[in-house]
Amino acid sequence: MGQHYKSLASAIITGVGGPDNINSVIHCITRLRFYLKDETKVDKTSLEGLDGVAGAVYNKQLGQYQVVIGPAVEDVYDEVIHQLGSNYAGGTDETDPEIDDGQAVHPRPKTIIGWIKYAFQLLIGTITGSMIPVIGLLAASGILKGFLTLFTQNLHWINPESSTYIILNAMGDSVFYFLPILVGFCAARQLKSDPIVVATIAGVLVHPSIAAIWATPTKGMPTLMGVPLNANFFGLPIHIPQYAYSIFPIIFAAWMARPVGKWLKKHTPLALRSIFVPLFTVFIVTTTVLVVMGPAISLVSAGLAAAINWLVTLNEAVAGFIIGGFYQCLVIFGLHWMVIPIISNDIASTGHSVLNGLINFTMIAQGAGALAVWAKTKHEDLKGISLAGALSAFAGVTEPAMYGVNLKYGRVFWMANIGGAIGGFLAGLMKIDMFGFTGSLIGFPSFFSPHNPFNIWAFVIAATVTLIISFVCVYFWGFSDADIQKAKAAEKKNVFKDVIE
Repeated sequence: MGQHYKSLASAIITGVGGPDNINSVIHCITRLRFYLKDETKVDKTSLEGLDGVAGAVYNKQLGQYQVVIGPAVEDVYDEVIHQLGSNYAGGTDETDPEIDDGQAVHPRPKTIIGWIKYAFQLLIGTITGSMIPVIGLLAASGILKGFLTLFTQNLHWINPESSTYIILNAMGDSVFYFLPILVGFCAARQLKSDPIVVATIAGVLVHPSIAAIWATPTKGMPTLMGVPLNANFFGLPIHIPQYAYSIFPIIFAAWMARPVGKWLKKHTPLALRSIFVPLFTVFIVTTTVLVVMGPAISLVSAGLAAAINWLVTLNEAVAGFIIGGFYQCLVIFGLHWMVIPIISNDIASTGHSVLNGLINFTMIAQGAGALAVWAKTKHEDLKGISLAGALSAFAGVTEPAMYGVNLKYGRVFWMANIGGAIGGFLAGLMKIDMFGFTGSLIGFPSFFSPHNPFNIWAFVIAATVTLIISFVCVYFWGFSDADIQKAKAAEKKNVFKDVIE
């Protein structure tokens, strides 16, 4: 069968005019779709006479020459790309020629520390590459959520019990709640998995019935290292965490779906592939995420949450420095979700949260970092993304700034964290407290204290210092337009794909 695909692919390439006439090629469920330099060079008669080709047609509207294969299209496509080269795969080239000059990727490191740094860069490249298509929507939704909070909790222009609020909140929150589905689709495209299958897996993770398990009270349930085992799967006790708003579990799923799908495709009869390959891929990958990945993240985040809470009670200034410098690292991998219940419990039981007040400055720092990139870059596209990310971070949502700009150009993230660390340290020295949940600049009303008039000034001082230091550090030492090429190289390669290959 493999030899048949090899000869068929070679004949198809010849039939569409040879490699020199091909710009790129993609496939759908049944057809190879060629982007050609000159469609008149195609030998339609010879193509339609091939054993394995059901037809050939030029779609003028799409600019594609389509060769109808049927269920074996993916096998033929793989062989076509094998013969042409990987640079022909995936449709038109989406890189920006102005900033992607084709420079070679830096050679792989030879030391342990170098490998750790290299792996981290590739991991971040995978995450940011998976997030880029949704960054604009994240930023817009973050700004909407920020203004909605301002209009409801601070200005009281909108009643939070009204249907108007419910509708507007759904507009702002939808992209975040269903983020695993969006990111899963994008990650699958980057990691060469089936986007529809991975999006379906993400749909399982955010399904209302799964979310209901997470939301169920856990009192009296068995625990593992403090994490409640709130479900069981075929008799195996497991923990179902909050998957909405998360990205790392579904990126892992997108990585795993590729080798699983390839193995199943290889061992499944052609007539059954369209049903059983996606069926078993969804089952195997979803089971792995629910039984292994989710609980592992919950255990790690629970331990980190306990350590952070202990640190705050031990020394507020030291806690502010550490939290300000490193808290957003937890956000990257979704490890911050076990911290949220601590903050919620503090506010519900006492009306305030010192921990939330310290975390606040990490948001301001990331916004200031993105703002510095906006001020320095000469590329208009990056200016738009970075300004939107900064505004979203100042409205309390840091993901657009981090995934769209700061992590993508690594030094931006760390230089911005310097401002967060110093701002958090100052806030801790001044014994800052917070009387609401919404943070960053838009959450300033939460720092008006009924017992301590200086608290709001502590916020103003620490926020100003955070803004200035983060902006200056990023502007002078954290970013240059030369970093854009390095980020492109990291997105094209990624640690997950390297493992597969």
